[in-house]
This record gives sequence, C-alpha cells and structure tokens, in this order.
Amino acid sequence: MVHALVAFVAAVAWLQRATELPSPQTIGAVAAAALALSGAAALIRRFCARAVRVAISRVAACLAAALLGYAYAAWSAQLRLADELSFADEGRDIQVTGIIAALPSRIERGVRFAFEVEQVEAAKPAEAGSAKAGPPHVPRLIALSWYQSPDGVRPAQRWRMTVKLRRPHGTFNPAGFDSELWMLEQGVRATGYVRDGAGQPTPQRLQEAVWRFNPMIDRARDGLRQRLQLLLQGRRYGAVIIALVMGDQGLITQSDWTLFNRTGISHLVSISGLHITMIAGLVALAAGALWRISPRLLAVAPVQTARAIAGACGALGYCLLAGWGVPAQRTFVMLATVAAALLLRLQLSAAAVLSSAAAVVCLWDPWAVTATGFWLSFGAVASIFMVCYGRVQPADAPGAMAGMPAEAHRAEAGADTIRRPWRERLRARLARLADPLHEAARVQAAVTIGLVPLTLVLFQQVSLISPVANAIAIPLVSYLVTPLALIGALLCCLGEAMLPVAQALLQASDALFALLAVALNWLVQLPYAWVGFAAPPIWAVAVAGIGIAWLLAPAGWPLRWVGAAWLVPAFVMPPERPQPGALWLTALDVGQGMALVLETADATVVFDTGARVSQDADAGGRVIVPYLRARGIDRVSLLVISHLDSDHSGGARSLADAISVERVLTSIEPGNPVLPAMRNVQRCQAGERTRVGELQLTVMNPPAVLYERPRATTNSKSCVVLVQLGPTRVLLTGDVPAREEAGMVAAFGSALQAQLLVAPHHGSKTSSSEALVTAVHPNWVSVQAGYRSRFGHPHPEVVARYAQHGARVIRSDWSGAARWRFGTDGSVVLEQWRLDHARYWLNQPAKWVNSSPASTGESVEPAQ
Repeated sequence: MVHALVAFVAAVAWLQRATELPSPQTIGAVAAAALALSGAAALIRRFCARAVRVAISRVAACLAAALLGYAYAAWSAQLRLADELSFADEGRDIQVTGIIAALPSRIERGVRFAFEVEQVEAAKPAEAGSAKAGPPHVPRLIALSWYQSPDGVRPAQRWRMTVKLRRPHGTFNPAGFDSELWMLEQGVRATGYVRDGAGQPTPQRLQEAVWRFNPMIDRARDGLRQRLQLLLQGRRYGAVIIALVMGDQGLITQSDWTLFNRTGISHLVSISGLHITMIAGLVALAAGALWRISPRLLAVAPVQTARAIAGACGALGYCLLAGWGVPAQRTFVMLATVAAALLLRLQLSAAAVLSSAAAVVCLWDPWAVTATGFWLSFGAVASIFMVCYGRVQPADAPGAMAGMPAEAHRAEAGADTIRRPWRERLRARLARLADPLHEAARVQAAVTIGLVPLTLVLFQQVSLISPVANAIAIPLVSYLVTPLALIGALLCCLGEAMLPVAQALLQASDALFALLAVALNWLVQLPYAWVGFAAPPIWAVAVAGIGIAWLLAPAGWPLRWVGAAWLVPAFVMPPERPQPGALWLTALDVGQGMALVLETADATVVFDTGARVSQDADAGGRVIVPYLRARGIDRVSLLVISHLDSDHSGGARSLADAISVERVLTSIEPGNPVLPAMRNVQRCQAGERTRVGELQLTVMNPPAVLYERPRATTNSKSCVVLVQLGPTRVLLTGDVPAREEAGMVAAFGSALQAQLLVAPHHGSKTSSSEALVTAVHPNWVSVQAGYRSRFGHPHPEVVARYAQHGARVIRSDWSGAARWRFGTDGSVVLEQWRLDHARYWLNQPAKWVNSSPASTGESVEPAQ
C-alpha cells in the first residue's frame, strides 16, 4: 500500500511540472489504463503463484496509482483553468454582483479582498468591430482592490459594483515567488480593482450579511480581528498575537519576518500544523479525562474513540478560526486521516501514516505539492518518526521483572524508591525530569537536520541557531503565548464585562513574546548565526535526502556517520558562473520598474532596484535579494541607482540591508534617505569611467551642467552607463528623455553603439528617439514594464521603431526575467523565464498579441 500511495503523490507532483496540460481525451485514456492495471493486479493476486503475484501485483498497483494520480491532477487543473477571464475581456468595465468572500486587508490607499461573483449584470459596450464584442465571462472568484474605499467593507456583504479585471499575472523570476501558482491554488482566476470615479456607477451595498456558512465564518473572524486590534493597540507584537489566534499575518512587519526566518521559528508565528496539532491534542486529552469519569460515556464508546473524535473536532474548529485557508485544510486533512486510522483500529506503520496523509492531502488539494509548507511539514514529521523509531524501552529492560504485571512492577519500584535515601530519591526524580527534556532536544535536532536539504533549496540558508531558538520558542509559544492569546480571544467575545480580563491575557501574551524576541535578537547577532548558500541542484538535494535518512536511521544502523558525507554536495556545488571574458545580464521581472544584474567571473553589478510597493515590500527584498542568494552572490561590487524615481530606487535599502554593497554610483543627491547608509557613494557624471573587475563602465549621462539646473527633472538626470567587456557592449539607460538622448548622441555619436539596449523609460513615447536608436543600432532591446501598464508601456510606435532598425524587443511583461549570456567569442544565448521555464498555469500574453498591452495601451490599475 505504501508504494502505491507514494506513486500516487509522485505522479501528482510530476504533473505540476508540465508546460501544458494533456487533452481531455488523453486524461481519459490515462484513467482507463489505471483502472485496467488495477484489475490486472487484482487478477494476478487471485490466480498467480505467491512468489510471482506479490512482486508483479505490487508493480502493477504502483503503475495504476501513478496513472490515476496523474489523471486526477490533470483533470483538476483542467477544471480550474476553464474558469478564466479571456484576453479579450481584460481592461473592460464590467458590472458584477457578488459577496465579499474573505477577510479584507488594508492597503496604503484602500482595501483588498476576495469577491465571489454571483452574477455578471452589464458590461461597457465594445467598440464596433472590436474583439471585445459579446458578453464577458467572469470567473467565480476574483481578487479586487478598492482605492479610497468607504469604511465598513466587511465579509459576507453583497455588493453591486463596476470592476476592471485582468488575468492572473505576476512577476516571474528565477528563485522568485510564483504568485500565479498561488492564485491558482486559492481558486482566484482574475484580479482587478473597483471603478469608483467620475462617470462610473457608484458601488451599491445590496445586503449587509448573506447567511451562508463560509461568509459568516469570515464575518465572525472580522469582528474578532477588530476586537483584538482594539485590545492590542500600541503593543509591539500585537500583529503576531493576532496571527497566532486567527492566522491573519498581514500586519506582521518585514523586519519581524526577517528575524523569524533567520532564527528558524517562522512556523511558530502563524497558525501552523504545530499549533493545530497542539489544540487537537489538548482537546483530545480533555475529552479523554471527561470520558473516564463517566461510566455512561464509557459504555457508549472507548476513550480512544472519544479522543480521536474530539481531537478532530478541535482541529476543525481552530482551522475555521484560521479562515479555513489551504494550509489549514492540509493540516486538518492530515489529522483527520490519522484520527480515522485510530477509529478504524488500523495498525499502520509510520510510513503508512505519512503516505496515507500525503495521498489524502493531494486528493483534497492537488497543488499542495507545490507549497513549501507541504514538504516542510512532511519532512519534519518524517524526521521525528525516524529518530523515535526503535527507541522505546523493551519489556526486558534492566530492572524489569519477567512476567511481572505492570502494576506490580510499579508498586515494587515505588516501594524500593521509598526505602532509598533522600539524595538518591532526588537524583532519580531529576533523572526522570531530564529524560523528556533529552528526548525533546533529540527530536528538535532531528527536525533541524532533516530539513536542511529543503531549507537549502527553498531559502538558500541554514540557521545554525535554529535548534536553540526553537528549544526556547516552541514551549514558550505553544504552551504559554498561544493558549493565553486564545483564552483572551474567547473572553473578548463573551461581552463587555470580560474585556478587562481578555485585555490582560492578550497583553500578557504580547509581553511574553516580547521577551522571546529579545532572546531571538541576541541569538541572531551571534557570529555565523545563519549561513547563506547558493541553491543546490536537484540531484544534490536528492543525494542529501539519502544522507539525512542514513543519519537519522535507528540505533544499530551501520556507519550512520557516513550519511553526513552525502550532504556535502548540497553545500559545496557552486552554481554555474560566467567564464573569464563572458558577461551575463539578467533583466529581472519587477513589474513597472527596472532592475538588472550583470555578472562576470569576478564581479557583480546591479543597475536599479525596482519599485517600492508598500512600507514593508519592495522589489529589492522580493526579487533581487532572492535571486542573488540563489546564485550564491553575497557581495555586490557596484550598485548603480540611475535616478530618484521610486520604480528605480525603491528596493535600494532592502538590497543594502541584505547584501554587502561595495560602491554606489548614482545621480541622487547625497543625504537623500533613499540611498543606503554607506560611505562609498559616487556621483554619476557623463564622461567618467570606472572599472569593476573585467568590466569597463563609461557614464554617458547626465553632464555636470544638469546638476546645476534647479528645474532639471529626475528623469533628465538618469545615469546612463555603457558597459564593455571584450566584444560585448550594453547600454543601460534609466528613464532618460528624448532631449538628453539628443545630447548624448551629439556628445558621443557612434560610441553609443551596443548589442543590447535597455529601453529608456520602459519604452515610453517620450524616449527611444530615432536619433538614439540609430546611434545605438542594437540587436536586442530589453523593455522592463508592468503587465498592462497603466502608462501604456511600451508604446506601439516605439516597438515599431525598434523593429524597423532590426532589433528584437524582449518585454518583461511577456517573457518574465530574461538573461543574455554574452560569450567571449561574441555569441549570445537568450533565456526567457516565462517561455523557457513555462508551466501550464502561467499567463502567456505573447500568444494574444492583438489584445496585448502593446496594442491596446489599456490599464487595469488606476492612475496615481
């Protein structure tokens, strides 16, 4: 059974790597083959000789399970993708009626929420001859932003509103977060915003509360969140307490997340499998205690049954409090599987429990295998099972008497204890107290070691202080902070009279977590508290997994220390790097912004750092830093910040906080808070040259006179840099406008020629003049712009101008991140992440050129 279940899970995971889904006919054929193999396995077990039937039937069962898992995952994906917004309906004003389906989250200019569409009532008439004629199809669940929204937007409300939508589309980068996959798993099939301006119908609230189960659960959670925010107002870790109570992590700051990640306790500061399991265990223990004191209840069902049912119900209640999100669903399904095994009195091995739970989770959510939480959860539990296997004291242990009943043995041991001197009795009690602590320490060490390969591939770091931090944090958060917070949350729902008590408990919970944070901040300051590594290749991760299994094998396993040697490749395998004389340039996908990374054999240059999305989120921390860490880069030789605009400088501070930056070249005036706090900052001035390793950098703009003009715009002072290495020439431009382009052409002429040009101002009509394009005469043009940019970038006339000069335009909104590998012999290899690393769920706007942003210039974001 275990082999078949593992095959099922592996097939579901394999499907998630597909670039395209199989056709419905293929899915049907695979499912039919799975059924045929299952029948063949049954016949083999019935009629063949035992020596033959065991091996053949096992192979047939594994193949059948694999085919069934593949067909099921593909069928589920087909159903999910069928509910989509067409390219033709993007950017169209559509009037919809529906229900606010989850907790709204506050954003800087309004509120964001999930909206369950019940009816599409009207749409803006399409222009004559437009491809947008006809009624639109709107997916059932969409994600909306409402800017300048009124107060009182709450779950379960029914609204009629006009929205402008687009297909799910996020930035797509190596080692980056895949927001399109996340939306697919959540069931969100379109995003957009509420149209609430001049000439638009005013949104109407049709009903204050729709009495349905899920919306009313979310409404109750919203009311609880408001009470908790009031009672925890001004408390440093109030956001963490709210996250522990109800799973709402939206208010936790990025600095806190950094601390939790580096100390390895991120799993404790949200409703995780640990907390849900703890609540289920406490409820089960309480139910068992009550069950034992009632003969009538014992006559109905045994204690074990009561515990299993009560524990499952406790887990379900806590998952509902957490919003019944996908991670909570996975945890509940795992616990329910174990509870069912207990109820059915199935004698399952640890491997059977794990494989059964994984298979049921994949049935419930086929995309669970793409989530880091899935692998971390099962990896941790597998590590615990391995380290605890075979360590139960045998019946014939020293001191036990053969044939003596357990009660008699305990009585004899107790009498012997009484006869011993008080010093020996004290020593014995301390030894009994030390045993659980020793076992807990061993389990924590096993989990830390067991998750090393996963943390390397997922986070590119290993927290060396994680065992110590978790040894402190797990008991404190699990047995003090979380219970106090939950009791306080319960009391605040019981009326005004209980609010003072509830507030005292909640603030005590906050104070305890503040003490924990002090310890964590001290630990993280220790030398080598955490160590970063490049993302290892998949084969090295697989080898490390074998080594972990060898290390954690039960006592008596031969040469367990050899397992450590299997871990070495995951730590020491360097990522592929450019050869001496070669240049790799990666244009990262940062939406409406600019961020490029240039790599040579001995240096790394970062040009611009993307946009700042909010107070705690920017492209530096979200895109650039994960990319550099995955590449094994811990030092930036030169950071060029072209100018002050937020979409170019927004991520500078996050980058400098996470990665060592040796020099900064910029047109931003000294002392500006955008600049990272470092001493080696140089002004960008036309005509100056500098070397960075093998690279020769020549500044083409701005001239010194521009710094003396008080009315000079930040765009006009954009730092334009020509990068040279052997035969390779690249021109990096920022947002330089046409007037300054003319000045560069007059000053440098043919010296501007380059194989690759980064399009000025994201392909705006106000840049990329005919004079510049002629002077540069590029083979390639990189345009970094947001999907369906509200500014209409890149402008169709600019794209056509480049095409007339024979240049190939690579757009980040179509290609995702793009990497040019310039060889020493003048060769160029282009890699486009959205196309070359495609997955079936990714939006591919290049396939719909006629309705793309380049031709329509329409927006799904309001102008700012």
